[in-house]
Amino acid sequence: MGIIRVTNINVYAYHGCLVEESKIGSEYRVDVAVKADLQPSAVSDNLQETVDYVHVNRIVKEEMAIRSALLEHVAKRILDRIFKEIVIAEEATVEVSKINPPIGGNVEMVTIEMTQKR
Repeated sequence: MGIIRVTNINVYAYHGCLVEESKIGSEYRVDVAVKADLQPSAVSDNLQETVDYVHVNRIVKEEMAIRSALLEHVAKRILDRIFKEIVIAEEATVEVSKINPPIGGNVEMVTIEMTQKR
């Protein structure tokens, strides 16, 4: 068992419940960790037998481009695609952070974290 992490994926997107958020957008940070059996790829040196982090990055960027009211909804879509498209994934954790959220205070970011197992 091993973990592939893709950390600090920066995306500009338009998520949120406020009308303004759908118009002006915001900066987001996404972190993904995928647990899988990495022994076969460690032996074979074959990209087809591991978690391709380029693929993980593409999933994140494509799902972040689809507007949602809640970050939980975006994270769930990312998790669903990971398990659909990366067959060796056994568990995945996704953190979606909104940078400088419009919550009436000086807050660096808000983060939701979701974990799913196959």
